[in-house]
Amino acid sequence: MGVSKQQAIENKRAIIAAAEKLFRERGVAAVGLAELTKAAGFTQGGFYNHFKSKDALVAAVMEKAMEDGAALLVEGIQASKAEARDPVERHIEWYLSHDHLANIEAGCPLTAFAGDVRRLGKEARQSYAHGLTWNFDQMANLIAGDSPQEKRKKAIALFSQMVGSLVLSRAVVDADPALADEILKDARQQLLQASHA
Repeated sequence: MGVSKQQAIENKRAIIAAAEKLFRERGVAAVGLAELTKAAGFTQGGFYNHFKSKDALVAAVMEKAMEDGAALLVEGIQASKAEARDPVERHIEWYLSHDHLANIEAGCPLTAFAGDVRRLGKEARQSYAHGLTWNFDQMANLIAGDSPQEKRKKAIALFSQMVGSLVLSRAVVDADPALADEILKDARQQLLQASHA
């Protein structure tokens, strides 16, 4: 008996979700197909019913991660408006928080995949680049004044500093938690000051 179309869609989503979790935790290269299919509850044959290759899966994971990241940013902007807060300030505070530091599984995918992306297939790299560009554009839209070009320059600098600070904090959090805290705190403080300049 065959699998229904709806069940096939759900199976594919389950594989993508399991893969994203493992990729975020350990990196794409560190996760083999056998481990991945086991985590998703499928056989390797079942995997190939949904994806041509691991690269195809990685591209699907990246696309989903970028969509989820975009939804997270839009949700934060809407929450800022509801709270009558500056959305840039709120985003900096959230992005460089201890909660986000610990939330590798569901936090910003641009940070989670920053170390992997250059070694991924073309489709995954393009999804990442598109997601990054979209985030720059959203941040530029939130920055007051100046020309569109100046707003974009500020957005790129601001967002790049946020991502870099979070990446570095995550890199040392197990070895030196005090340093990880210092990176988050000082970066947050500097970027909040810069956002008001």
